[in-house]
Amino acid sequence: MAVVTVSPKFQVVIPKDVREKLGIRPGQKVEAFAVGNRVELVPVQPMRTFRGRFPDLPPLEREPDRL
Repeated sequence: MAVVTVSPKFQVVIPKDVREKLGIRPGQKVEAFAVGNRVELVPVQPMRTFRGRFPDLPPLEREPDRL
């Protein structure tokens, strides 16, 4: 577990091993969540990365007025 320090501007540096494990690149967006008494950073993924991820889902049925 890596310990980071919060700067006077409330910035933190994500440790190299964590960046590499999650594939975080410079300029990439991350979402910050407050969960209980901790902060979680989740990398934002482009929607195209989810294409084909759930092949077993049935196709969506459209409502008759939405054809």
